[in-house]
Amino acid sequence: MKSFRELIVWQKSMDFVTEVYELTSAFPEDEKFGLTNQIRRASVSIPSNIAEGFGRKSDGDFGRFLSIAIGSNYEVQTQLEIAKNVGYLELGDLNRAINELEEIDKMLKGLKSKMK
Repeated sequence: MKSFRELIVWQKSMDFVTEVYELTSAFPEDEKFGLTNQIRRASVSIPSNIAEGFGRKSDGDFGRFLSIAIGSNYEVQTQLEIAKNVGYLELGDLNRAINELEEIDKMLKGLKSKMK
């Protein structure tokens, strides 16, 4: 594999970031520097860590960055549930996002297990 861009998990996580920006654009303006920013930053962290780990050219480093991406995935899941609980997100939108994050999680863990 020549580029991180060839990784399906990177592609899916990039698509997810776009969805997060669309979802959070409807959040209240006073959340711009609060929950909106947190969710966006954590979602951006997923493909960013995949790319950075790939670029390290070491299985050990790549595995470590995949672990960080997994943690960011869980962070986004938690923050989206908070957004739903405070009324910023509909249940259907939350469920769709969680399903996508769970798929990304499985892919990250599968890739990480191949590193061992």
